[in-house]
Amino acid sequence: MSPPHRLATASRRLTIGLVITLAAVLGFGTAAFASPHDSGQRKPETPKPTIVLVHGGWDNSSGWDPVVTALHRRGFPVIAPADPLRDLAADSAYIRSVLETIKGPIVLVGHSYGGAVITNAAVGVPNVKALVYAAGWALDRNESIGSLITKFPGSLIGPATTIGRPYPLHDGSQGTDLYLTRHGVATAFAADVSPAVQEQIFATQRPFSVDAFNSKSGAPAWKTIPSWYLVTTKDKAIPPATQLFMAKRAHARITKVSSSHVVMYSHPDRVVDIILNAAKSVS
Repeated sequence: MSPPHRLATASRRLTIGLVITLAAVLGFGTAAFASPHDSGQRKPETPKPTIVLVHGGWDNSSGWDPVVTALHRRGFPVIAPADPLRDLAADSAYIRSVLETIKGPIVLVGHSYGGAVITNAAVGVPNVKALVYAAGWALDRNESIGSLITKFPGSLIGPATTIGRPYPLHDGSQGTDLYLTRHGVATAFAADVSPAVQEQIFATQRPFSVDAFNSKSGAPAWKTIPSWYLVTTKDKAIPPATQLFMAKRAHARITKVSSSHVVMYSHPDRVVDIILNAAKSVS
């Protein structure tokens, strides 16, 4: 019989051998199931683009609230800056200054007059990767809203639905702001939302100036940036035929929704869907 100390030594050697063998087996097993390209670290996800939402006339940034909430739930950074609504060149320069502070890719969204603004603001900003028009004005060079609004019949925007109010300009002269009447909100602008929401829109509307209405557009960003267009087929502000004309001219991906002009109020889910489609193209 072997002495006790020899048995203990043999037992320790057997235990060490089993540990080494088990480690080797486990190491082999891990390597067998690992990808040959796996460095042991998970590849970081591509950052989501920043969504910039630009409102139009007779609205304000709060009109985007349901859209902002839905995009935040999906992890997107969102900015909805206030559009000055004074003059197309100045408004576009202001929004461009906001865009230039954002790092990474941008999906730029414009509703109504905000469409005219993004058309100009995105020019020369290389990280704007997609344009989304939600019933927005996708103007061409030298066009204005005033010159295009009568291209096709159907708009109820006019003397019966708006009121002009003078305001002072910095040089001492006067400009004119356009406001919607209560009747104008209910018929031309927001026919498919509740009377309570119509009252809120009427009370909180930010007017836009006649200068903005008649300002001529510069070279359009949609000629070089991929575009998406949400056509509102019950729109009494921008006729659906006008929207389709602009969308097709911009070679935009077109989606239609049975909505009044304020689609972000009445169908925010459809606005979110088209933004997500645009975002997928840049992520």
